[in-house]
Amino acid sequence: MRRSLALTLTVLAAPAFAQTSAPTSPMTSFSYPATERGTTIDEQFGVKVADPYRWLENDVRSDPKVAAWVADENKVTDAYLATLPGRDIFKARLTQLINYERFGTPFKKGGRYFYTRNSGLQNQAVLYVRDSVGGEGRVLIDPNGWSKDGATALGEWLPSEDGKRLVYTIQDGGTDWRTVKVLDVDTGKMLDDDVEWVKFSGLAWAKDGSGFYYSRFPEPAEGKKFQSTNENQAVYFHKLGTPQSADPLVYATPDQPKRGHGVQVTDDGKWLVITTTEGTDNRYEVTVIDLATPGAKPRTIFKGLENQWSLAGNVGSKFYWVTNKDAPRLRIVATDLSAPGDVALTEVVPQDKAVLDGAGIVGGKLIASYLVDVKSEVRRYALDGKPEGTVALPGIGSAGGFGGEADDPETFYSFTSYNTPSTIYRYDVATGKSSVWAQPKVAFDPANYVVSQIFYTSKDGTRVPMFIVRKKGTSGPAPTLLYAYGGFNISMEPAFSATRIAWLEQGGVYAVANIRGGGEYGKPWHDGGRLANKQNVFDDFIAAGEYLKGHGYTGKDQLAVMGGSNGGLLIGAVVNQRPDLFAAALPQVGVMDMLRFDRFTAGRYWVDDYGYPSKEADFRVLYKYSPYHNIRGGRAYPAILAATADTDDRVVPGHTFKYTAMLQSMDLGPKPHLVRIETRAGHGSGKPTDKIIDETASDWAFIAKWTGMTVKPVN
Repeated sequence: MRRSLALTLTVLAAPAFAQTSAPTSPMTSFSYPATERGTTIDEQFGVKVADPYRWLENDVRSDPKVAAWVADENKVTDAYLATLPGRDIFKARLTQLINYERFGTPFKKGGRYFYTRNSGLQNQAVLYVRDSVGGEGRVLIDPNGWSKDGATALGEWLPSEDGKRLVYTIQDGGTDWRTVKVLDVDTGKMLDDDVEWVKFSGLAWAKDGSGFYYSRFPEPAEGKKFQSTNENQAVYFHKLGTPQSADPLVYATPDQPKRGHGVQVTDDGKWLVITTTEGTDNRYEVTVIDLATPGAKPRTIFKGLENQWSLAGNVGSKFYWVTNKDAPRLRIVATDLSAPGDVALTEVVPQDKAVLDGAGIVGGKLIASYLVDVKSEVRRYALDGKPEGTVALPGIGSAGGFGGEADDPETFYSFTSYNTPSTIYRYDVATGKSSVWAQPKVAFDPANYVVSQIFYTSKDGTRVPMFIVRKKGTSGPAPTLLYAYGGFNISMEPAFSATRIAWLEQGGVYAVANIRGGGEYGKPWHDGGRLANKQNVFDDFIAAGEYLKGHGYTGKDQLAVMGGSNGGLLIGAVVNQRPDLFAAALPQVGVMDMLRFDRFTAGRYWVDDYGYPSKEADFRVLYKYSPYHNIRGGRAYPAILAATADTDDRVVPGHTFKYTAMLQSMDLGPKPHLVRIETRAGHGSGKPTDKIIDETASDWAFIAKWTGMTVKPVN
């Protein structure tokens, strides 16, 4: 949920369209559906940009022509996938592998422990509550009966301070929109407190449990719910027992409609902290309201949208912040809000060689998580910044959690790696000891899989890390799947997925390249892969593929690539630039039209990473790598199975629709170039388990076919 408008001259053709269809592929025995090709042209900065498939931007739910195109494409794709011999084998094995108990990290309030649990094959995780740390859990919310297709999910949730109420959200069909509801924890009964038009919002209870703060957008115009840009987000307070129409406005910036506002209440309940953003960058303004003083006005303490300010906690009026101000790898500072006027910063924990990933106050200590070459290290500090050692982790991987209140003597965290399912630990702050709280049992032996980290050199000499995962005994060259993201300051840390085991146990290799654009090495790593530097992202990824081939991990026609969202853009771009390097590609929910991304839903936020299509310098960079605009015929492309969903209102499906239509209109060789379009599925969040199994079985079977993998049943 990270976060202008390009005014172009559009020359519209007459409403008639020419019918085109790609030739039948000699290797697939099918033809693509005929797709109307228009003559729409945008002229930008003297460049005439053809956009023949503009009509595919229309909402599939309201445009019968787009709906018919989707049905035709899915018919062709489904028929082809049904011919793949490994699909049923993968599906059966994935069903076994995913069928294990999974827990979320507990959240403690009022002496109660709230957590999610999936028994294995449930489509959605269930919310439980325990009355003691080792007590019996009881079901609080089970979303699995909310819809017949399992696509309605429990979204965000938060218990009140006394643990007697729970505010939560419902996500239907993968959309980013949320409906907010309130539950009585003791009785399990619903309260009459529904709140609508919530998106990209935190939830924050008042200390006395009288109500909660939230962020919402204005109600969209009729028929524009899933496509209109998201503007004028504002913070409201909902008092229990009153209608949403009575909710008072707490904070808004109507003169700056592109700004979004998140909200949280400090542990002591005395301060409301509002964090304002305008894009996806970690550049915030922070405004506080003294809740202990009736009628107190908002006070903006950090102005200008220049730096990151993440609240670690407070002790009275002394606030602790994680910031990148004068520290590209971040540090911890303190401010005292008791003094009027501009706040002064006091350094508590200075910048380190490692990247500070987050911090919080628990049990009177600062618990800080760092990334050391993309692996977690958790350190303890006294509140004055004095080091007190580290939290002993069970291995090399990723640790997350460590939430709790400033005076709570316990906290919980999860630990995972590529071969280690997420295990939940309880950490005793006083003793510094960790103990297992929940550990899954899986249908494979994690000890049979090896995780290694190598460093390779990119085109410009930059040293880039990459994780490589294999089953013991797998030797190269072998069918290999290379994954990356490369954007928005997001780090690709080691994490477990049962779906990957199904690929690995067939003798495949899985690699994750920690390319620039992410946050693995702080602000310089992010800056090195965005805006005018975006080509570095593609160069880093291409260099990873060349390394895997050059060092014998994989061979000719054995390398598949995969990425989602910004990673889908990555796959689309590198396939255009180096189609010879890859045997198969899985671009998923990708941003494929870099000249119009900012015109839909959350797309306007992404200008921080991509730039403004309406600015000439940015336009020329974007146009040069935009996947939709850079498909060139006369070259052999890898096999491509693109994916999107009809209710994706993060990256609207028109991106993938247009990209697919362009692929299928070109002479790109004999391999198939298909699209899978899911129904009642969004950008990924809330996707039901059965849909994940079906999709992954198709993905693995597709790339197995085109990387030469022989898929065999697993005993």
